[in-house]
Amino acid sequence: MTTATAGERAREAVGGGEVPVRWVWLAAWPVTAVFVLSNAATPLYVLWQREMGFGRGTLTVVFACYIAGLLGSLLVSGIVSDRVGRKPVLLPALGLALVACLVFATAGGVGALIAARLCTGIAVGAVVSAGMAAVTDVAGPARRRLAALLASCAMVFGAGLGPLLAGVLSETLPGPAVTVFAVEAVLLVSAVVVVVRMPVGAAHEGRGEGGRGAGGWVRVPGVPRGAGGQLALGIAVFAPGITATSFVLSLGPSLLAGLLGTGSRVVSGALAFAMFLSATGVQFAVRRLGRHTVLAYGAGATALGMAALVLAVRTGSVAALAGAALLAGAGQGMGQLGGLSLLNSAVPGARLAEANAALNVGGYLPAGLLPVSAGYLSDAVGLTTGATVFGTVLAGLAVAGGGVVLLGRRASSAT
Repeated sequence: MTTATAGERAREAVGGGEVPVRWVWLAAWPVTAVFVLSNAATPLYVLWQREMGFGRGTLTVVFACYIAGLLGSLLVSGIVSDRVGRKPVLLPALGLALVACLVFATAGGVGALIAARLCTGIAVGAVVSAGMAAVTDVAGPARRRLAALLASCAMVFGAGLGPLLAGVLSETLPGPAVTVFAVEAVLLVSAVVVVVRMPVGAAHEGRGEGGRGAGGWVRVPGVPRGAGGQLALGIAVFAPGITATSFVLSLGPSLLAGLLGTGSRVVSGALAFAMFLSATGVQFAVRRLGRHTVLAYGAGATALGMAALVLAVRTGSVAALAGAALLAGAGQGMGQLGGLSLLNSAVPGARLAEANAALNVGGYLPAGLLPVSAGYLSDAVGLTTGATVFGTVLAGLAVAGGGVVLLGRRASSAT
């Protein structure tokens, strides 16, 4: 005998029928709240660099610690969520995010920033696997495309809202770090309330692919047999896209300071917000297109964004830098939406959190390694050369990813 899936228990919680659509939107709020934290520190890095005296290489290491925590979390959180439920993963993750807020607010050195970023990464890893799967569970089978759209948009909207809020609050109110992370703590507490009341029960705990017999609790996340092609197509586009936005987040303030001669936290926060607003808006614009088409467009946007980045650093054009950020955001947004949609169409609910984790491992691994390499290269040969090399390499990867998608579409059409 098998137990009900998380989605089935969610429907039982409201009398066996379909969950009201407002709960599908509310289920996405914890994803937004945690991703606000993920990038809230971005406008403050220039301030911390001045106070603590560290270079661009160290800055990208601080950023990469977030990626390390996230990747480590993804090795566990998706599998645990599929076995024991969404809430037992989401609630500790939100608690750890609150701890990160406290450490950020009181940071006095690079070590504290590293610890806070590590905690943030662990929390984000849990949310991109369990939280996004919870949105799909609450939505039910008939709303899987809506669930993919809302989960993906919640991620990128939160990622953009964080630096905008941080930039404005830190420039207009006293105690920049304390103010920013006190506000974020309030958002996280509201997310805790949503998770506690969310109409989703324990995940599948039977003997099938999502049950206890399906391997260890800590492992590289994967997908069921037959869904590997969909995962590969998603990673081929999502990975270059999120690597591009990670570069803008980590070194964008330094680029702005060089091009504009200003360290304004509002300006750097607004750039990041515009980038992720582009990622959010483009997903609504392309939501009715085929999944392969969305991925192909995403690869093209990332390649064009990196071309604009190279133009910006070679010519000193602020307009080109803004264009690079907007295109990078669009590339990540479409890569993420296409990847999640493919997984939602091919993976059963009992393995969905693990599948989400697998997609994000494939995306965040290069997003951690390449910007760090670019940061140290920039310290050695200058920001212009470092950014040029990075943009050229990533544009090539995006074009290659787009080619893989086109081949995949052709193969699916032939069958």
